Amino acid sequence: MNLSWLDDFLALASTGNFSRAADDRHMTQPAFGRRVRALEEWLGTELFDRSSQPIRLTETGQWFHSVAQDLLAQVARVPGEARAVAEASSNSLRFAATHALSFTFMPGWLRRFETHTMVGTIQLESDVLLRCEALMEQSKVQFVMCHAHPQAPGRLHAEGYPSVLIGADLLVPVSAVDANGRPRHTLEPGQPAVSLLTYSAESGLGRILRETLHNALEKIPTQTVFTAHLASVLRTMVLDGRGMAWLPKSLINEDLASNRLAAAASQEWCVDLEIRLYRSRSAIGRAAQALWDAVNASPSVEPNELSI
Repeated sequence: MNLSWLDDFLALASTGNFSRAADDRHMTQPAFGRRVRALEEWLGTELFDRSSQPIRLTETGQWFHSVAQDLLAQVARVPGEARAVAEASSNSLRFAATHALSFTFMPGWLRRFETHTMVGTIQLESDVLLRCEALMEQSKVQFVMCHAHPQAPGRLHAEGYPSVLIGADLLVPVSAVDANGRPRHTLEPGQPAVSLLTYSAESGLGRILRETLHNALEKIPTQTVFTAHLASVLRTMVLDGRGMAWLPKSLINEDLASNRLAAAASQEWCVDLEIRLYRSRSAIGRAAQALWDAVNASPSVEPNELSI
């Protein structure tokens, strides 16, 4: 039996008309009719009473209607169940992480759990938060690492994915410095409009910035001159003197220490950030579960100097 015959059968049972059902199945009526007849021949009985319009299910057809739905539902579950069986014994760890954390926080964090991360392969997808969230929803990764803030909950939080706090960061307004080591661009009342380098709508950091500082920024004259998905791109533009931007401190620690970048506003304009690890809601395998258990058993946040 061809499984697609079951979809043909259900389409005809729903419409009661060969022509409309054939259209729904994107084939000619003669071809559709042959497929329905092939199913009946395989079963050894007629499923439709063709003597009336619209056609009706025979008694056997009524019984087979629920059977067909159950069979298709079982078939639809097979790939997921197969992946779950494979996942149970898998030693691979599959992460998605936002770009900034992939380059800064994640390598050191993985070293903390070396006994758990060296048991198999580690696969990392580094992308914008929107894409990382989609990879989790599609069950293509077991974990997502990203910045978070209580005022700007993301999709994974809204959809109930388990998470644990694994670190802290700070979103800092910064500018390149002039010859005297002072910031070229500052965010101060009474100053000319400051050139802003900011995040696109796809950026998780951009979402946090909008939710936390939007009202305050409306009171300051600003001019957005550049937008990008990635904090690393904004960092390059800031270093080039194009304007000021809010960048995660974990990304610019060396720039601040070497005085290539300086705070462009007072501490009150900084935004505290959480670093969270989200996990899949389904079974994640022995290795991934062992890592998740170890992370939950460790201190939530390492000591970290976050002031500027």
